[in-house]
Formats: sequence, C-alpha cells, structure tokens
Amino acid sequence: MTSDPTLLGTVQDVQGSTVKVFLDERTVGGLVFIDGHGYRIGQIGSFVRIPIGFNNLYGVISLVGVAEVPEAMADDQPHGNRWVTVQLVGEAHASGEFQRGVFEYPTIGDEVHLVTNEDLGIIYGRPDELKFVRVGDVVSTSALPAMVDIDHLINRHSAVVGTTGSGKSTTVASLLNALSDIEQYPSSRIIIFDIHGEYQSALRDRASVFRVDDREENRLFVPYWALTFEELLKMTPFSAVNDVERAVLAERVTELKLESLRCQPRLGVTPENITVDTPVPFSFHRLWYELYRDVLSTHTVAPSANQTSETEAIECSEDGTPFVGDIMDVVPPRYHSTTSGGENRVYRSGSSLNIRRQIIATQSLLKDPRYDFIFRPGDWCPRPDHDRLDAQPCSDLDILLENWIGSKHPISIFDLSGVPASILSEIIAVVVRILFDSLFWGRELSEGGRSRPLLCVFEEAHAYLNRDDGGPAIAAIRRVIKEGRKYGLGAMIVSQRPSEIDPTILSQCGTLFALRLANSVDRSHVTATYSDNFEGFFGLLPTLRTGEMIIVGESVRLPLRAIVDLPPPAKRPNSNDPRVYDPDATKGWNRLRDVEDYSKLIRNWRGETSKIESAETTDG
Repeated sequence: MTSDPTLLGTVQDVQGSTVKVFLDERTVGGLVFIDGHGYRIGQIGSFVRIPIGFNNLYGVISLVGVAEVPEAMADDQPHGNRWVTVQLVGEAHASGEFQRGVFEYPTIGDEVHLVTNEDLGIIYGRPDELKFVRVGDVVSTSALPAMVDIDHLINRHSAVVGTTGSGKSTTVASLLNALSDIEQYPSSRIIIFDIHGEYQSALRDRASVFRVDDREENRLFVPYWALTFEELLKMTPFSAVNDVERAVLAERVTELKLESLRCQPRLGVTPENITVDTPVPFSFHRLWYELYRDVLSTHTVAPSANQTSETEAIECSEDGTPFVGDIMDVVPPRYHSTTSGGENRVYRSGSSLNIRRQIIATQSLLKDPRYDFIFRPGDWCPRPDHDRLDAQPCSDLDILLENWIGSKHPISIFDLSGVPASILSEIIAVVVRILFDSLFWGRELSEGGRSRPLLCVFEEAHAYLNRDDGGPAIAAIRRVIKEGRKYGLGAMIVSQRPSEIDPTILSQCGTLFALRLANSVDRSHVTATYSDNFEGFFGLLPTLRTGEMIIVGESVRLPLRAIVDLPPPAKRPNSNDPRVYDPDATKGWNRLRDVEDYSKLIRNWRGETSKIESAETTDG
C-alpha cells in the first residue's frame, strides 16, 4: 500500500461493469484536502479512478455500505468492513484522452482512488469550442464548469424535468440565455410554447413576445388558410360530418382556393397542382356564407327546379332593400319561412347536405372573439364583401414566418395563455406542423433548418403531451422528435410530471436535465428511460437542492451533477411561489388589510389580462 492521499481502497469483486471496493482502514469518512482542494469521500454519484498499467479506469459510486467483521478482527477494523459499489463508465489512455467504455477490467487487489480536479478535467474535458455551452458548475468542484455539446443538445432533443419548486423554469431560462448569447451564437433561433406566460420577464432583452390577446406586444395570428383541411375541420363544428359531406366541403374549399389563385397568382403553386391542403388564402367567412345560402335558404320555386339567387325568398326592408346579410360581420341573409301551399308558396332549399346545425354553430364560432387570432388573422385575413368576393390578405406566409423565426431577436415566445383550453393542443400541433413543413421544404435554403436550426421549447408539456390523451399535439411533436434532426428542428420537453409524457416522445430525448423529483412514479419513469447503469445518480433525485440537476445523455461525455447558473432576480421566470409570510409586510398574510376593490379584479378577468392599469385608465 502507498501513502497516496487519494487512495480509497482495493477491488474485491468484479461482475461485468460493476466493481465492489473495500475501503482501506486509513481512509476515513468525511472531507480530505489534496493540493488545497477539499474532497468528500464515498459520496454516491462521485467518480473513482482505478489505475491499470498506463491507463486509468473511471467509475461512478452507486452504493455505499458497511458489513460486520469477525470478533477477532474487531481491533484491526473498528469501523467495520466498509465498502462501495462502483459502475465502470470509461477509461483514459496514457495520452490523457478519455473515452466511454472499458477495454481492460480491474482485478482483485487493484487500488481504487478518489478523483481529483485534474481527473475530472480529463473525464469531462475543458472544451473551449463554440459547440459547447456552459449551463452551470459541476457540484463536486466549482473549478469545473458543466458544459453541454450544443450540436447534440439541439439535434438529438432534450428534456427538463423536475418537481414544482425545484427550479425547473429558472433552469430553462438559464439554458436559453446561454443558447441565445448573441456574441457566441448570433444566428440562434428558439421558439418557446409558453402556456402560462412565465418567460417574458426572464428573456425580455432577447425575445419577441406573441400573444393571441395582445395589447402591447406582437399579436399571435395563426391563419386558418395555412391549416390543412383536416386541421381546419378540427377547429370547427364541421369535424363531425360524414365522409360524403366532408368530400363536398373539401371540394368547396379547393374551389375557393382556385378562385383566389386566379385572382392573384402565387409562386410555387398552379391551378394544376393545387390541393385542398395547399396554403393558399381563401375566405372561410365566404365559405360559411355560401353554405348558409345553399342549405338554409328558402325559395319561390320547387327544389327540383334550378334554384338560383334569383329564386331565393329573401325578406326586404320597407324600402325594398333585400336583407342579404354581411359576410365579415357574420350576418346571414334573412329568408321567408316555408309555407305548405298557396299561390306564393315558399320552398325549403333542395340541398342534400345535412349540415344545418354545423352551419349555425360555425356562425357562433366566427363571432367569438377568442377565435379571432385564427379566423380574423389581421393582415393575413381576406375580407370579402358582396361587391368584392375575391379579396386577398395584405400579407402572405413569408411575412408570418419572418415574424416568428426571422426577427432580430433570437427567441420568440408564443404566449398561449389566452388560447381557449379546448383547442390548445390543436393550436400547438398546427404551429409545429407549419414550422416543420417550412423548414422541411426550405431545408437547402439559408433560412432552412439545415443552415440555421430551430429549437422548440415545450413548457408544461404534460398538459398537451399526456400519454393517455392522444391529442393532435402528440402526433405533431412525435414527428419532430423522430424526423426533425434531419431538417434542423430540435425539441426541448419541459415537465413536472415525466410519467405522464408520451413515452415515445420522452425516450427520444437524447439529453436529460433532471432536477428534484419527489414522486416515485416519475423517478422510476426517468430511470427506466435513461438509466445507462447510473442508478447512483438517479438515486439522488429526491434530495437535490433547488437549481441542482443531474445531466445525462448525448450532449455530455458522462452523467454529471451540476448546479445551474442562476440569472439575476430580474431575469427569472414569473413562476415564484407567492409569499404567505412576507418579511417586508407588503404582501402575504402578515400585511395590513387594505380597502379592497374587487371591481378591478373583475375588470381584468373579463378583459383576460393580469396587468395593472394606470390610475387614469382605472378611473375611466
């Protein structure tokens, strides 16, 4: 035996990659100092070194224990027979280069040493290349930064999981701050699907914020005509029609798109190759209006005759002006009621379409302001009237994509807090599909994903990627997870309940940032997906501090335990717990009661805003 202060003990048992080590009696527990640095001995999740000739094997401590010794040996081993179990992970050759996997295994009696900062530098490397980004510090030594490979992080996808209060949102904000550093990555681009509006405060200096109920920032529009036919039907009462009626609706939509294309040609599409799914502008309001006239109109001639607009039994005002309605205001024509006989008999429409209820329900949908971001999408909304049925929108999809992923800011935050819960999954699916298709077809262009990859961050993913839900967002994000790598589209899944996430999606995330997980079901789900023989690391999940995480996967050489670089308080997500006891007594239960004005609360509720208005606005 040597007097090396790094010596822990000797190998006593080898089973594949699992090694049992008996600790030397001169190895005491607690803290040891080597070259001025303190190291804790026998910590679960810490590394050990086993010299084999000119090479060094490295392993992770996964289990620590002590066994009784015979009474005759009690004086020589007063602390008992102490041991640790080590999982071998890789080796470093004489040149100092570390690689995963083990070529030569240890034998009985080989010395086992604790790992110093110098060894950790060999294991994790000290990359200075732009392809590595710092996310924090390695817990075992503050002298070593926790670095991740940005290529594997984006292209092979990632997941950030942790119990509420574990620092998950702050960790995501810190990651995105590092990935959007304008000096290091001037062409980075990231989209955050933020369903609770948490990230605006954290990333305000580098993000464009899009809201469906915007009052100050950019308005988020998702033009209905950019949806596929099936996506559009799911957004409307027409989703329940039968196959025959569906075919008729598809034909009507295609005809409207053809008419639009004849009025304004668009590059890339011709009347010969247009389909019902081609993203060509058309008026959904006009589609509703024409369906109303076809199905709910009444006529002055029998249904068997050629029913035209001239035969419609439209009511007139006192001056003889017919009540033809208004397309954009969603006001239908006013018809005379049907009669059973007489000289001026009025007949019901002869249409074979049985979609009266769907047409009336669509009328209500188009009047609902919560859906204006889809059916009245600002500059992307065609606005036909009775004199101009071929109206075109002011802007095309190129402007929409430029706003979303081509603005001067590297990050776009899609604040979906104002989206009706009933269509949240559908909206996320549609936006993801639009992004995927645009990057797929533009993959060889400078704006495409292969030249400038795009990272999509899905916050609170369990709300719309639930394994038991089967909503449309799951199919869209599965496609990104499975195929996005080839076209420069990466995903980051963020959730407090990994056990509820669709297993196909979670299993394809190449890198995992695991913060504190108290729920045993969530822990077992993560361990089963990412174990890789590092049970010792995952055993720490219930006891991690806030902001502390285990990083495993393709973007790190080996699993590491790190503490995240916390951004300043002013740049953290708006997700902190409210104070029940406030030391400043300005909030919470210990403050003095104020005169309450619940009318302000109701005003914000009705206006769907949490902002505090000025006194002038309040008084007005």
